[in-house]
Amino acid sequence: MATQISPLAGKPAQAAQLVDVDKLIAAYFDIKPDPSVPAQRVAFGTSGHRGSSFDGSFNEHHLLAITQAICEYRKAQGVDGPLFLGIDTHALSGPARDSALEVLAANGVEVRVAVGGEYTPTPAVSHAILVYNRGRPTGLADGIVVTPSHNPPDNGGFKYNPVNGGPADTAITRQVQDRANALLEAHLAGVSRVSLQQARSAATTREHDFLGHYVADLGNVLDFDLIRSAGIHMGVDPLGGAGVHYWARIAERYRLNLEVVSEQVDPTFSFMSLDWDGKIRMDPSSSYAMQRLIGMKDRFDVAFACDTDHDRHGVVTKAGLLPSNHYIAAMVDDVFNNRPQWSAKAAVGKTVVSSSMIDRVAKRLGRDLYETPVGFKWFADGLFDGSLGMGSEESAGASFLRRDGTVWTTDKDGLVPALFAAELTARHGHDPAEHYRGLCDAFGEVFFDRVEAPANAQQKQVLGKLSPGQLKANKLAGAAITQVLDKAPGNDAAIGGIKVVADNGWFAARPSGTEDIYKIYGESFESQQHLQAILSEAQGIVDAALAQA
Repeated sequence: MATQISPLAGKPAQAAQLVDVDKLIAAYFDIKPDPSVPAQRVAFGTSGHRGSSFDGSFNEHHLLAITQAICEYRKAQGVDGPLFLGIDTHALSGPARDSALEVLAANGVEVRVAVGGEYTPTPAVSHAILVYNRGRPTGLADGIVVTPSHNPPDNGGFKYNPVNGGPADTAITRQVQDRANALLEAHLAGVSRVSLQQARSAATTREHDFLGHYVADLGNVLDFDLIRSAGIHMGVDPLGGAGVHYWARIAERYRLNLEVVSEQVDPTFSFMSLDWDGKIRMDPSSSYAMQRLIGMKDRFDVAFACDTDHDRHGVVTKAGLLPSNHYIAAMVDDVFNNRPQWSAKAAVGKTVVSSSMIDRVAKRLGRDLYETPVGFKWFADGLFDGSLGMGSEESAGASFLRRDGTVWTTDKDGLVPALFAAELTARHGHDPAEHYRGLCDAFGEVFFDRVEAPANAQQKQVLGKLSPGQLKANKLAGAAITQVLDKAPGNDAAIGGIKVVADNGWFAARPSGTEDIYKIYGESFESQQHLQAILSEAQGIVDAALAQA
């Protein structure tokens, strides 16, 4: 099995591939979703509700219904502090924010929007919630981030972060989703709403300096004195995302040799190179999407980028784009060794589809490994109480504690891991790619890949509910299968797919929560050739199970 790479992958986007922003926004208001069509209902995946206004999956009615459902949820929970509302640079984010504001104001919710309409990274919203709630027993804050993350320019997204600052868990999202769909079915009867002008001028709507507060506090997470004294020359590509104006402020405040390669914001994202499937996708972990920064790699000691809501990172060294699994392993090794104030019991958080190199590093560190299903929500409580030093996802999402061992963010933070690449480089005199090479020397090399294939809603549903008993294979690429998991070892939560483990490698298969694809992750402890055998056999094993189901 191999992901079908488009011949356009890595090439500059052409005019024909750019979204018509005016039509996209018109469709947001004009198309009324039909809740009897499954694809047009509200559906919270791993990171909120996402879709496109063109196909009736992300439209004004969705946003009005979801926001009303959130208002009712927070009222039932006694959440009566401010709601921090942030947006990214996708074309649909502005209209969606406005729809939400009309409902929030009508429900009397105190809302904090960014000063001057500034874009707001996901971690800046999480940070704002946590700082506000610190030491408060009542009157707690929560938040909404309007973003489809790294998804294509015609997408919109909307996610809720409760009072712990992290992504809402399944119990919350199911409640919000079900109520929103009921409101859609009732043609929005039950939705309170005022005009946008009334919402903006309401006494309950006030500005918050997300950028200033986040940047001022960042020195409590990273060792900027070390980076500055080593004179590390950094490059950053914000990929036209929500943190576009944060980087220059960080460089100025902490006197860093940091060059922002572009501050261009363009809702068509015309400056991007095309991703693996020929689509525009602002994914900093994709070498196809990261061609602009990779082309500049020799100008910097280390360079990095973040996705559109700045909750994912990508690190570029002299060797090129560092695979996210490699960087996370290097980051775990270095950050746990250089945060003496962290609890000795703070564990390493990873998802079941992340590299087992992280397991080996954690073992050498003497740290417990906390292995969860995909979704950063599983790390929120551990980061909140300090029992996790770091949570990380294979898809280049991570966050870790402040230097004093207290919570920083409980959602993914792309800026902190990006800047930590410079801290690691300053400390060791070698970049994260060279650091990872040292881990391979110590533990042996591992070979990891993720492949993707189209899957319709029915196929995704079947795959998400596969059980160990449905798999008939007893060998994987020549080795006996030792474990078949449908629950994560760390918290016994359902993987939403399957993981098959042998002595010399493993694979996992799961449906995407946000796109019509499924993903097979595989790792070999032997060779690249052996990895290809694992991935090939994995598809056969999964296909046989799907056919049987």
